[in-house]
Amino acid sequence: MRGFSRWPCALIVLALASTVPLAWAQTAPTQPEAASATQAKPGWATRQFAVAAANPLATQAGYEMLRAGGSAVDAAIAVQMVLALVEPQSSGIGGGAFLLHFDGQSTQAFDGRETAPAAATPDLFLQANGQPMAMRQAIVGGRSVGAPGVVPMLALAHRQHGKLPWAQLFAPAIALASEGFAVSPRMATLLATESALQTDPVAARYFYDASGQPWPAGHVLRNPELAAVLQRIASEGPSALTRGEVAQAIAAKVQSHPSNPGTLTLADLAAYQPVERAPLCMVYRVVQAPARNYRLCGMPPPSSGMLAVGQILGTLAHTRAADIPLAFARPPSAEGASPQRDAQPGADWLHLYTEAARLAFADRAQYVADPQFTAAPALDWASLLEPRYLAQRAALIAPDGPRMPSAPPGLPGAQQSSYAPMAAQTEHGTSHISVVDGFGNALAMTTTIEDGWGARLMVNRGLGLEGGFLLNNQLTDFSFAPAGADGKPVANRVQPGKRPRSSMSPTLVFDADTGQLLASAGSPGGAFIIHFTAKTLYGMLHWGLNAQQAIDLPNFGAMDDLLILEKGRFSADTANALRARGHTVVEAPLPSGLQAIARTPEGWFGGADPRREGVVLGD
Repeated sequence: MRGFSRWPCALIVLALASTVPLAWAQTAPTQPEAASATQAKPGWATRQFAVAAANPLATQAGYEMLRAGGSAVDAAIAVQMVLALVEPQSSGIGGGAFLLHFDGQSTQAFDGRETAPAAATPDLFLQANGQPMAMRQAIVGGRSVGAPGVVPMLALAHRQHGKLPWAQLFAPAIALASEGFAVSPRMATLLATESALQTDPVAARYFYDASGQPWPAGHVLRNPELAAVLQRIASEGPSALTRGEVAQAIAAKVQSHPSNPGTLTLADLAAYQPVERAPLCMVYRVVQAPARNYRLCGMPPPSSGMLAVGQILGTLAHTRAADIPLAFARPPSAEGASPQRDAQPGADWLHLYTEAARLAFADRAQYVADPQFTAAPALDWASLLEPRYLAQRAALIAPDGPRMPSAPPGLPGAQQSSYAPMAAQTEHGTSHISVVDGFGNALAMTTTIEDGWGARLMVNRGLGLEGGFLLNNQLTDFSFAPAGADGKPVANRVQPGKRPRSSMSPTLVFDADTGQLLASAGSPGGAFIIHFTAKTLYGMLHWGLNAQQAIDLPNFGAMDDLLILEKGRFSADTANALRARGHTVVEAPLPSGLQAIARTPEGWFGGADPRREGVVLGD
């Protein structure tokens, strides 16, 4: 990619804690997972292959598969199974995932998103008075659990692109679950702030000591129940999870919750099918010298990720954003200043970004849902990325302010939408994996159980082994209100067998002229996934940053009527300039978990988010 070595491979030191009190009554939306300690990352250069994941033990498992001659898919499977053990708050075999794969010639999109039970109804999350439930009331219990899809999806991808035997890919996770692993600082931090997990007896016995205290960092935790379940899946394939005694345990756990039972059945689990979809791609031109055409590819609906990221970047391309360089919290000549540490987007650029994002999120709320239930505008999702349409959207932005009073959805087709826009609603967290192998394959995979700790239900078959695995609360990604005030249905309402809308944004970047793969990237973070991914792509493609430098940039995002800036990372001048343009600015921790791997003349260079525990490994 252009200019990735403009800066030396230095660290951007993060300061998420700020001593400056907020002077604003508004508060930022709750993040999917709490912030934890930051650790500066150097970035990692490799020549042949690389794997980036959110926990060093998971990255190591993927690295071992690549060294053994495995493919990118092989490595991702090994990573996912270890993440289920060492990062259970974020993803696991009880959840779902989107995987974007490139085999050297073509790109595929594998959809392992969870599905709603056959008995689910549009009023699933309505109270007796017809009002939507509180989010926490909906999350905790069986009501929010969808049929898990990550294992069947990975099996489908492995049948097409695996090189190592399926069972071999489970060996690292089985060994760690049996012999034990040290609780990481991040897992310990999130356990210490979690309140609902102890309401589940299985989870309480596993994650807490006899006095009810969460296990501290460094405690060696064993999960023999998960080891046994993984061994079954390794031997029998995904049917070991979707049928038989494990499936019976899942269904019983969901249906027997004492206060918030769900309707997921054995039939729902057995009926689950992953879907292979055509990826959603767009050509994205960077005009700064040397000008270059990129091809960005991501997941189509039910993911809103590629649509929103593509709309934000494509709308910015019709503004003067490309002429605005990075700003600095302090002048480079100031004592103690560092261009690596103090680099930040300035107010002029953030104003344009925020307005473009508001327009993209308006379209997202209006149109995006499971394509098997909802028709695309103009009968083509790519209509939302068409340059002429994005130019029309960009014309709504006042370059120097003021902020748009409202950001309406657009009309890419000739007909008005028959749906009501979905009201703003909290979304939750995930984990991301990026891999490039030595055979020309690459992938970007974002994987989730939704909220931190999912539905707070831990499945155990009851055979005397401690531990188990957590179930997702993915159904809370549906609209709680099935219809708008005008009576029109919301596209992303609950329906039987439907996949909820997602913000997951696994992304592959190509040279549009040669077809060469240039990068793999993605992040956790609920709806902020879109902002985290867009920031990283813009940093690499426009500002000449390498993968680590782009990840390290301060986070930001527009949500509802707020512009949220990562706490402690932006200057007061920047925040005040944005407020002067009409933006309601708040500061808050924004703990992304970005992973990215980008091509260099020597091979690959990977970055991992200092806000979480990930690393990159490769040869």
